[in-house]
Parts: sequence; C-alpha cells; structure tokens
Amino acid sequence: MTGSDASRPTRPVILVVDDDAGLRESFRLILDDEYEVIEAPDGPTALGTLRSAQVDLVLLDIRLPHMDGIQVLERIKGIDDSVQVILVTAVKTVRTAVAAMKLGAFDYLTKPFDEEELFAVIRRALERRSLEREVQYLRSELDQRDGAAQHIIGEHAEMQKLAKVIAQTARTTTTVLITGESGTGKELVARAIHRQGPRRDKPFVAVNPAAISESLMESELFGHEKGAFTGARQRKIGRFEMAHGGTLFLDEIGTLKHELQAKLLRVIQEREIERVGSMHTIKLDVRFIAATNVDLKQAVAQGTFREDLYYRLNVVPIHVPPLRERREDIPVLVDHFVDRYSRRFGRPVTGVSPEALGVMRDYPWPGNVRELQNVIERLVGLADGPVIGVDDLPFDLMFPDCRAKLKDVENLPLKEATEEFERQIILRVLERVGWNQSEASRILGVHRNSLKVKLERWGIRSLRDD
Repeated sequence: MTGSDASRPTRPVILVVDDDAGLRESFRLILDDEYEVIEAPDGPTALGTLRSAQVDLVLLDIRLPHMDGIQVLERIKGIDDSVQVILVTAVKTVRTAVAAMKLGAFDYLTKPFDEEELFAVIRRALERRSLEREVQYLRSELDQRDGAAQHIIGEHAEMQKLAKVIAQTARTTTTVLITGESGTGKELVARAIHRQGPRRDKPFVAVNPAAISESLMESELFGHEKGAFTGARQRKIGRFEMAHGGTLFLDEIGTLKHELQAKLLRVIQEREIERVGSMHTIKLDVRFIAATNVDLKQAVAQGTFREDLYYRLNVVPIHVPPLRERREDIPVLVDHFVDRYSRRFGRPVTGVSPEALGVMRDYPWPGNVRELQNVIERLVGLADGPVIGVDDLPFDLMFPDCRAKLKDVENLPLKEATEEFERQIILRVLERVGWNQSEASRILGVHRNSLKVKLERWGIRSLRDD
C-alpha cells in the first residue's frame, strides 16, 4: 500500500478461483487498480478463504480439480449467501447456466471476454451486493427501532433526560462512554446516537472483547496482512477499518487486556492504525462509543484499566438506569414486547392481566430490560389464551426470594428442608393473594382443607376470613 492509499476507503474484495495460475495472474493485473484481489487454485482453498476473510465477489471457473464450479457455488452460498458469484467457462451450456442461476450465481462470463465486459459484470454484481446489504441494514434498523424506542424512551424522568442527552450527543463526533448494568440497553443507546447523527448512513460496527479470544483480538480489531502469522493465508480487514466513516462500538470495554488498551489509546489519539504484519499506516475517520457494566474508576484504582484510556473514553459519560429504578416503565415495555412477539409468532395475545403486571412491577429484574424481553417472548410463545395471567408466570418471577432462601435450609435433613421450602412458597402465595385461602389453593393446586391443615400445623393463623 502506498502513502496515498492509506486514507482511501476499503476496496471491494474479489476472490479469483481458477486452477490456472496464469489466468489468476491475468485477473489480478486487470483488476488490481480498482479491487483487492485474492486467489485460490481450487474449491476447498476457496471455501477456506471465504470462512476466514471478508469477500464481496467470487470469479469462479467451472472446471476445477477436486470439485467442479457448480459444487463450489453451492458451498459458497451455504457459507455466505450475500457473496456475489460470477461463473467463468469456456463453453456455456443451457443446462449448466440454469443450474448455476438456481443456486444463486449472478452471471456467466464465457471465455474469451474483453476487459470492458468483465468490469461491467463486476460492477453490476457489486451494485447488487451493495443493495442487498442496504436492504439487510434497513431491515435491521427497522427491527432495532421496533424495540429501541421503548427501551430508551420511557415515562420515567431519567429516561426522558437520557433521550435528550442522546439527541445532543448525536450531533457531535465526541467519544462517548455508556455505563449501566447488563441488559439495560447500552448498545441500543449507542445505536440511537449513531442513527440520529451525521454518520447515520455509514457503518455501525460493534465488537465485544469478552466474546473474542485473547489470541484473535488484535487481528479482529486491526486486521492482518497475508502471512502475518501462522494461518493468515489472506489479508483480513479489521473492525477499525470496517467502521471507517461511521461508528465503532466497543462493548464491555473493561474486559480489554492491558496490552490492547495501550494500542486502543493510540488509535483514539492518532486516528490511524497498522494491520498486523504491516508497516503501512491507514488513516481512520471513526467515532468511538464504549460501554461497560463495571466501575472503570475502581478498575483504574486497582490497576486493571489504564487511567489515560479511561479519560480518553469518558469525554461524554451516559448512564443507563436499571429497570428496578424506573418501574413505571415496566407496563409500557410489557405492552411493547407483547405486541412485538404476538405479531412475530402469529399468536392472538393481547396483553397481561393486572395481577400478572403487578408481579412484574414487584420483581427486581436483575437482568433488566433484556430479562423482561426474554420473559415476555417465552410467555407469548407458550400462552394458551389472549391474556397472560399470574398462573402463566415462571416460578422465579413469582417467588424471587425463594431461591436465595434455599441456603437457609441446605443443612437440614431432606424432610425438614422440603417442609420449610413448602412453607415459604405457601406464605409467599398467601401474601400475593391477600391471604385468600381459596385463591391460594387454586394457584398451588391443592385442596383448601389441605392448605388449612398445613397452616394449623405450622401455627399460622389466616390474616383474613374467606
């Protein structure tokens, strides 16, 4: 890469698959000025490349050793259906053309062909890939908007304040640090900032260091050159480059290893990177948004997080409150998720009973909005009627303290421990239904007289006459 190439946006990547090394070199000479060209001499090598590198288009010869072009085409579409494939053949037959088109090939080129024809077909294929990506992006955005508004904007004063901060922050390119417990919607806040800002039409690239092995993390972020290390058979574009012009979201930044913290700090300061195995500098235009569910100040004090990186990230701090601190938003979120999943699953579920909603408002939601979303998805999927009632709620939601109280009985003999646990559940149900023994018996699935006997044995007197 030359100095003038450094700031140029990433070029489309074309994989040339042909067992003739001379033809592969010819394609490279023709295409190298406009595209990144990588090569494979046969089907298995091509498929391995597709699994390890980002490829936009494949020029695929029909006659190949080991497996023919049609077989390779089918495997390519199984790996990544969005990759465009142009078949190259010396003899074009109707049968082969029909088979290829059915499997998703974009077009055919019959040897010999001129450069103008080649470039025209490639441009059309890449335009289709771009359109398909845009459609996929818009669908993703619609799905995010479908749920994001109620996650981010609620009736609680803190959420109204958060919405204003998002709108103000979106107008700038300042680095942002989003804090909050797991499941509060930190990535949705990051997406909202990106979507409302001037970079909305550029990439939003998310990366979670905790989800990537330490050995692969540097290559994942910076990319690598062919031969940079064992197994680096092709050039790989990293997340920094993918986000050029747009936003890079670094989730759970507190899990980033100390060595990579230093490298990230340099990228934020200098706005440039070098791929692993390369000495060439690539200029970046990226907005950085980071998120964490841990106290980074404490991590700095403990020496596990760099102080200089913390201050570089914490230019605009945004805190997302936990769901238990904005309980008035729970009914709004419940209605939203019921509507979403009833439409998605084709189920005639219209809402949640007042009693069930009361249980949901009382529950502490340690997993926050994500936990609420998962619970509603499960309830809608399993619902027998149009309204979700108390009987439909999972045990942990009804009795959140029972699991903790199990520790109180773990050293008792089995019979005594079972009886104590049963007593705790019955008392919890009675409290929930205002000590109405008939209703408690119905929920517990026991006869009212059996319940009465148990209460008398435990010396518990009803606080209410049925």
